[in-house]
Amino acid sequence: MAAAKQGKSCCKGDEAGTVCRLEGLIGVDERGQMVLPKELRDRIGLRAGEKLALVSWERDSDVCCLVLMRAEGLAEMVRESLEPLFSSREMAVSRSGRHARKEDRG
Repeated sequence: MAAAKQGKSCCKGDEAGTVCRLEGLIGVDERGQMVLPKELRDRIGLRAGEKLALVSWERDSDVCCLVLMRAEGLAEMVRESLEPLFSSREMAVSRSGRHARKEDRG
């Protein structure tokens, strides 16, 4: 989780050094609850009360893969993905004269 702590996403599979690893099998009890193994929680520094995002992939309308990631990691990925869209919109609005960018207002 060192990359996540440095503000970089460690979940991009196209980067050198990323590894997909089977960490263990997790059972689901009758209430639908799952427990992450203590060794894994300790290794990644996961503490009680932290939020995890559950991401699913679908193939042919069937869920084929589930991934858990820290909620702040997901938020950062969304921010990184959307930032170029907001930047280009902000520049377009600035050029149209409707609003000045924050930096331009001083």
